[in-house]
Amino acid sequence: MSKLYYTTEEKAQNYDTTMPLLEAMYIEFKELSKKKPDAAVSKSKIKMTNRLLGKVRTVLEDESSLEFLDLIDEDDVPQVSDVTLMLSQYVASMKKFKNSHYGSYSGGYGWVIR
Repeated sequence: MSKLYYTTEEKAQNYDTTMPLLEAMYIEFKELSKKKPDAAVSKSKIKMTNRLLGKVRTVLEDESSLEFLDLIDEDDVPQVSDVTLMLSQYVASMKKFKNSHYGSYSGGYGWVIR
């Protein structure tokens, strides 16, 4: 078992809200990537993705992985495979966040909130 660290109530709530959405979006892009990895992503999908990633970034703001996570450049036209790769990095970082701040402590089980 790894050592647990404190987080805030706000980050824990943001995690609980955004992680299911992030995983659903990742699965959708992953499926699209299997069919047409070179297809261009529409501007509306980029906006929706960046809106979610912006909220996810507030959860990860104190994590060392954040420096490796970018938003999608709205001026570029990324390929589906590019977005899939970016989302996989966000999912991995969010899972690491949960492993660091959620678990059994003080006779209970849950987020380690300060």
